[in-house]
Amino acid sequence: MEESIRVLIAKPGLDGHDRGAKVIARALRDAGMEVIYTGLRQTPEMIARAAAQEDVDVVGLSALSGAHMDLFPLVMDELKAQGMGDILVIAGGIIPEADVPALREVGIEAVFGPGTMTSDIAQYITEAMHKRRRGRP
Repeated sequence: MEESIRVLIAKPGLDGHDRGAKVIARALRDAGMEVIYTGLRQTPEMIARAAAQEDVDVVGLSALSGAHMDLFPLVMDELKAQGMGDILVIAGGIIPEADVPALREVGIEAVFGPGTMTSDIAQYITEAMHKRRRGRP
């Protein structure tokens, strides 16, 4: 039996809208993953600490406020400081296509925009974790 996938869903910054993050959390749970949702208004440090304490496989970041270019790299820095620099990190929310290459450069592996099917996100995570657990990039 394959080990379950543990996912932390986090809302960095002052963004007060979390309906999408909750929908994703529920969809991933329904897909058989263990999901921890940190709630609103998390600092990068709080997110990285929670990821380490919960020993998660995946961190999902959500931003609707436009602060993703400031906050997401800070989360990545904090994850590295916690010894989790190689963890699978994905992002979603209102993120312009022009920002995606810079986010990938800091280590965010996938960015999902509005309208992405939750099943596509679950499938991406499942396939990425399967490859990682088999030692393939």
